[in-house]
Parts: sequence; C-alpha cells; structure tokens
Amino acid sequence: MNTSLANELGSLASESRNPDTQDIDLLPTMGILEKINDADSGVPAVVRQCLPDIARAVDAVVTAFKNGGRLIYMGAGTSGRIGLLDAVECPPTYGVPEGMVIPLIAGGEAAVHRAQEGAEDSQELGEEDLKAIELQSKDVVIGIAASGRTPYVTGGLRYARSLGCTAIALACNKSAVIAKDADIAILPEVGPEVLTGSTRMKAGTAQKLVLNMITTASMIRIGKSFYNLMVDVKATNQKLVDRTRRIVAEATGVSYEEADQILEQCDHNAKVAIMMILSGLERAPAETALENADGFLRLALQNLGANGGPP
Repeated sequence: MNTSLANELGSLASESRNPDTQDIDLLPTMGILEKINDADSGVPAVVRQCLPDIARAVDAVVTAFKNGGRLIYMGAGTSGRIGLLDAVECPPTYGVPEGMVIPLIAGGEAAVHRAQEGAEDSQELGEEDLKAIELQSKDVVIGIAASGRTPYVTGGLRYARSLGCTAIALACNKSAVIAKDADIAILPEVGPEVLTGSTRMKAGTAQKLVLNMITTASMIRIGKSFYNLMVDVKATNQKLVDRTRRIVAEATGVSYEEADQILEQCDHNAKVAIMMILSGLERAPAETALENADGFLRLALQNLGANGGPP
C-alpha cells in the first residue's frame, strides 16, 4: 500500500467524510435527495468566490482566440468528460471551428465511455497528448482535476508552460498540486461529498459551472452574441433552424416569415440576416461590414449609424 498517497488523499477536502451525511444509508428516498440537494446548494457561492481568477482565465482565452490560438481542456475520468462536454458544445452554439476548443482525456476516446486504468497516473501521457495536437505558445491549456493532483494533468501543464502557453489549473482543493504548475489557479473548494470521494457530484458541478463561465464569457467577448442572443448558432437540425428564425425575429422585430426569407438568402446565418435587416444592406456588403467590425454585430451597426433593433 502507498502510505504517502493515502495520507495525501486523506488530507484533501474533496476526499474527507461529510459529517452531514453519516446517516444517509438509513434515510428514505426523499431524505437522501434532500441531503444531496442541500449539499449542491452551496456550490454556486463557492464558485462566486473564484470569479477574479475565472475572469483572468477568460481574458487569457480571449487573447488566445484573437491571436489564432486554441483552448485545450485536459483531465482524467469525470474531469476529462466535463471538459469534453463543454468543448463539443462550442462549434454548434457559437459557430466556431471544430479545433478551436479541444478536449483531451487521459486514455483517449475510449476513456469517454469506460475508465482506462492507469492512464491518469502518467505525466508523460499528458505531455504526449499535447504534442500530438501540436500545442503552440499562443494556446491556453486548462488542466482539470477535482483532487488537484492528477499526474496526467500535471505533466500537461508543465509542458504547456515550457512552451510559453498560459496554463490554468481547475481543482476543488485549495492545496492543489497542479496549481504550482499554472499561471492561473481556479480552486473552488466545495468540501466533502455526500458520498465520500464521489467527486462527480459537488466537485463536478463546480467544474462545469466554471467551464460554462469561461467559454460563454470568452465567446461573448469575441462577438458571438447580440444582446443576449446566440447569433452565431449553427442551424444543423430542425430545432436549431427554428432557433435561428426566432433569434432573427426577436433581434429585428420582423415576422417569422420575413425572417425565413432573409435566412434563405444567407445560408441560415442569423448574424448576417440580422445585419441585412437592420442595415438594409444586401448579403455581401453586410458580411463585409461584419468583417470590418471583427464579427461584433452591434459595432458593425454602429459603424453604419444603423438602429440596434428591438431588444
């Protein structure tokens, strides 16, 4: 038995026993659910304490995106899957290229569906995975580990910093080892889990909240919204086709029928459709105006002296 590892893990808040749930195995269903809900309710307040560090992370990601860099998540187990969940939503939601937000998980794609024993214990594997995607200094790497000590993440962050990348640690323990290898450390310590060590629960929730903030705020900062509308959403299915219609109608005040007519003229690009309606421009000059404003719809309209629309 590795005594030093046992002692290290035993000292972490995320691995300690929760005094509020010692009797959880004796409770009826409603009682169990109330305990879980009570525990979850404190997570947002803990994340709020981390907002200054999250803001620094967002600013680093925005700088990377503006310079042609990428955002890379890396983690093992639940942490890796949470990074994957956030990353895969970015292209359809914000219309960004597939390789702009990249999720890496210890053990590769197979680890998404089934635990890959031992993969997270290799620092070398973390470095190798980043080399495989040709990591560059203009990229940002976010290492995610509830415990804050996953070797796969440590190896990745160290390699990222050696190249001059911004390295960010996201862990749920203040004493996180990975924080030592990061330029920015986001450490929402949510405390003991309802079931001891089950960090897919409160810790996983905290990690998802943080990643939601980082990608959402970063995308807003590079012009992916108009008011609070997702104007770069890709209309890849019927639900999203309807959403683009509603976005255009809400942003401009036109009917759904009129929105459909304009969307047909610009390959269902909501941002271009809104620009055409509010500026009175045809598709090509509307696209040029957006390009001149770096994709910011409000700025493009302001540059033309056009009305910003109903919202």
